[in-house]
Amino acid sequence: MAIIETEAPLHEAHRDNHTHRDVNGGWLRPAVFGAMDGLVSNLALMAGVAGGAASQQTIVLSGMAGLAAGAFSMAAGEYTSVASQRELVEAELDVERRELRKHPKDEEAELAALYEARGVEPRLAREVARQLSRDPEQALEIHAREELGIDPGDLPSPTVAAVSSFGSFALGALLPVLPFLLGAAALWPAVLLALAGLFLCGAVVAKVTARSWWYSGLRQLALGGAAAGVTYALGTLFGTAVG
Repeated sequence: MAIIETEAPLHEAHRDNHTHRDVNGGWLRPAVFGAMDGLVSNLALMAGVAGGAASQQTIVLSGMAGLAAGAFSMAAGEYTSVASQRELVEAELDVERRELRKHPKDEEAELAALYEARGVEPRLAREVARQLSRDPEQALEIHAREELGIDPGDLPSPTVAAVSSFGSFALGALLPVLPFLLGAAALWPAVLLALAGLFLCGAVVAKVTARSWWYSGLRQLALGGAAAGVTYALGTLFGTAVG
């Protein structure tokens, strides 16, 4: 009795502590990467315009135009991509649904063969396949997961993808513009705020990776800073040439 009382808490503690990172990233990964995309692209755009000795009004106008164009582009791209992926998946599900309706025994045998290939004893694999095939919708779900690697009840929404991409990109792209909207007359406050945002986004990305938060943050800061530096240099070069 004493052994059971001792082992049970250890088992519960192991179960509670045995957790994994969200390898798919969930909503966090696309949201953070959308914000980083907005930050880097708009900071680089504004830096390039500022490098050409443009006026403050032109820099702000470029930043707002970059925000709008980038956000709409991201939303349209995500909607088209996810909608196309969903339509392809639904077409494949229709094929599987027809096969289950026309050839139920063949599909049952196919499912049993899949379990056997994974090491299940043949008789048990056939019995499991038979029981799971009783419900057509359950059979469709299992075949979709085993053969296509998808969950029919958890297909991505094109609208959600488009709206989230639009919002995250717009939020990131707004940071470099914000100091100018609040009255800043120089580029450096926008650069500092954008780089701080990039560091924060990189640190948040570490939540779904094995890297430390400071490494991920500094890496994203360095990449964004390099992009802004290159476009500023190009803006200065072409601005001088055109001028």
